[in-house]
Amino acid sequence: MPIAADVELGQGVILHHPDLINLYGCRIGDETSIGAFVEIQKGASIGGRCKISSHSFICEGVTIEDEVFVGHGVMFINDREPRATVDGRRAGEGDWTLTPTRVERGASIGSGAVILCGVTIGREALVGAGAVVTGDVAAGAVVAGVPARLLRGGWGQGLTVFMPLRRGRRRPPASASPLPEPQ
Repeated sequence: MPIAADVELGQGVILHHPDLINLYGCRIGDETSIGAFVEIQKGASIGGRCKISSHSFICEGVTIEDEVFVGHGVMFINDREPRATVDGRRAGEGDWTLTPTRVERGASIGSGAVILCGVTIGREALVGAGAVVTGDVAAGAVVAGVPARLLRGGWGQGLTVFMPLRRGRRRPPASASPLPEPQ
C-alpha cells in the first residue's frame, strides 16, 4: 500500500509499517501516529499529536483536529445515500454528495465505532467502542451503543446528541435523593 507523493506529512509523524498504510491526498499533522492497515483518503485532514489505530478508514471530507484518539477499526462514512449504479450505469465521482464530518480537539473514538457523515464530535467527547454515531455529540459528552446514546452529559452548547426515548427508568438506590416525577 502506498503513501502517495501528494500527502502532507507534518514533523515527527510515526507511520507504523508504512508499507501497510494507504495515504493519498491527505494532510497529517505533527507528531501523529498512524497504525498498520489504515486508509486515509484525499481531502481528509488529521491534526497534530493524534493517534490513529490500525485498520481504521478515514474518508474524504473528514477533519480530525489535534490530540484525537481513533481506536482500532473505526470507520467514517461520507455519503448519506451510497449507490453502485445510477440510471443503469456505474456511479462515478459526480453521482454522490460528500457530507463533511468533524472531530474536535481531544475527542476519543473507541474501537469498531462507525461515524456517519455530517456529524460533529465535540471537544473531549468520548465515543464508546462499537458505537454507531448518527448525530452530533456535545463537547465533553460520553456516548455508546447502536445507535449511540448519551451516557454522561457534555458541557458544549448548541449541539444535539441523538437519544432514543427510554421505555422505562431505573429506580434510584434508596440512598439517592428522589428524582422529580416527569411532567
